[in-house]
Amino acid sequence: MAPILETDLLWPDEAAAQVTAERLAAVLLPSPDATIELHGPLGAGKTTFVRLLLRALGVQGRIKSPSYAVMEVYELPGGGSASHFDFYRFGDPREWEDAGFRDVFAAPGLKLCEWPEKAAGQLPPADLQLFLELMPDDSRRVRVVGTQNLVEAVK
Repeated sequence: MAPILETDLLWPDEAAAQVTAERLAAVLLPSPDATIELHGPLGAGKTTFVRLLLRALGVQGRIKSPSYAVMEVYELPGGGSASHFDFYRFGDPREWEDAGFRDVFAAPGLKLCEWPEKAAGQLPPADLQLFLELMPDDSRRVRVVGTQNLVEAVK
């Protein structure tokens, strides 16, 4: 098993988050196959970071929040797909199973999960976790936990 590392980042603005997204995309390409969890309160920047990462991976066109659909899938230019999940509205972790997500997570591809705690016990172990904290000056403090190659990529 790959070593798990942890580091802290500070995103003073969206441009800093974009740099992190671009660094992560460079390691994930050409065929991303990882599970990334995004933790944080409403307004912390989870969906914004997902959009920045998908753009850095080459996704064109509209990138929608999956708040109501729960999952949005994007084809990646180099092949493969990225699935963006928002489990915020889940009332019971078993809804994950009922929605058929086991098959999605078993298949290759990038899985980006907002509010993963709402699907507790159902998700596979994450390759990378981002814990976003909104600071009083609107910057974001980000604790990054994950496999060595992914954590080192975003530093």
